[in-house]
Amino acid sequence: MPGSSGPLRERVRKTVSAAIVTRLLMAIDGAAVLAAGVAALHWEATRTEIDWGAAGMVIALGTVLAINAFHLLGGYRFARLGRLIEAVASVALGWLLSLGVLVAVASLATVSIATLQPWLAVWFAGGLGLLASSRLVLSLLLVRWKREGRLGERVAVVGTGPIARRLLIHLNGRSGTAMRVAGIYDDQHDGHSMGVRCLGHRIAGDVDDLVADIRRLGITTVVVALPLSADLRLAAVLNKLSMVPVDVRLCPDGFGLQLGRVGVSHVGDMTLLNVMDRPLRDWRRVAKEIEDRLLAALILTLIAPLMLFIATLIKLDSPGPVFFRQKRYGFNNELIEVLKFRTMHHAAQDPNAEQLTRRNDPRITRIGAFLRRTSIDELPQFLNVLRGEMSIVGPRPHALAAKAGRLLYQDAVRYYDSRHRMKPGITGWAQINGWRGETDTVEQIRKRVEHDLYYIENWSIALDLKIIIRTVFGGFTGRYAY
Repeated sequence: MPGSSGPLRERVRKTVSAAIVTRLLMAIDGAAVLAAGVAALHWEATRTEIDWGAAGMVIALGTVLAINAFHLLGGYRFARLGRLIEAVASVALGWLLSLGVLVAVASLATVSIATLQPWLAVWFAGGLGLLASSRLVLSLLLVRWKREGRLGERVAVVGTGPIARRLLIHLNGRSGTAMRVAGIYDDQHDGHSMGVRCLGHRIAGDVDDLVADIRRLGITTVVVALPLSADLRLAAVLNKLSMVPVDVRLCPDGFGLQLGRVGVSHVGDMTLLNVMDRPLRDWRRVAKEIEDRLLAALILTLIAPLMLFIATLIKLDSPGPVFFRQKRYGFNNELIEVLKFRTMHHAAQDPNAEQLTRRNDPRITRIGAFLRRTSIDELPQFLNVLRGEMSIVGPRPHALAAKAGRLLYQDAVRYYDSRHRMKPGITGWAQINGWRGETDTVEQIRKRVEHDLYYIENWSIALDLKIIIRTVFGGFTGRYAY
């Protein structure tokens, strides 16, 4: 498959998400202020008697005030976090203002300020120390991430005309921008422009080269800088980019066309149109990862005795290994090794799935037939989930040589690779809706891909839970399970 690569390909370090860093910092700040308040309270308890209920409310109020003050003073602006003195100054001022508000509230409540002063002083000092320490650690991390080239989104630009040149002039003139140009690509590349420079940036090839580089270099955003009136060129570019997990933005020209409802992104004072987003990004990606790892660990703990029993039956039924390992395409077309319980005679195994299984397939063992009918042979894939190669719910990974009729899947369905924008799953929207088993016709794989793309565009934890529940109560068996 063009652009795909083997499992031994060197992995590109992922860029650091500014949204995740700032929100994690916000959570750390809240914990720091809370911990400092509790520590100060325990210190105060050694000197005098404490009303723990009232003191607890004061600490909670102070924590909320502090986080909001830091936010209002720009303490969570990612660009400011790299400037240590400015970052510490903003949280120090915000922390001081927060305690000032607490003192004012205490005065209105006729609480003696003299009794609060020692405790507040210890709280302020402890909180400021923790807040400053977190900024120092983050500052060191930012230096490291910058050295490793992980700060800022890796951006590719499609186009070499006036619109692209205007965009590059703007990006070149803003050293603080969150975007780093990874390459320029010419959608009308004829081979003569390779290596030619456009405003200091090398033209790296055409859109097919861009798709390959997205997979190879970890490019996260593509800005299409073509005239909106060039509808055929735009459609061709966007169709190819729909096959990879990347954010696609349109850089508008001076004329523009009427578009449907689209969002926008801002780079400095420039506005880019959001045409396509990665299915999972920032906290959505984190939520999906947490869901997968926690559920996989829990399920594996529960089914470990069952898996051991099945492994024993497989060894008693026929000679050969317990697991069947098969190379399949995973997220972003990376090759992964999917685990299943072996259901065929070892000598008859077909690792490339050049011949799909059918009813009464003579290659299948006695215990294998039962495992396939109940889909229990898929249980080892929870190990793939735990390793981060698969999700519990997602598009099913297909074997490399799987065919619909006589056509390979990627030849049977246009933009088939679009389903690889998310990790493959043990179960999925297509499977619970009956699209599993043989693919004798092109229509069968088309329906599967349609359901996969629906899932990708409409993902939510609620949808995942719905699919898992429907799989448990009826999705494992059926007329297509064999």
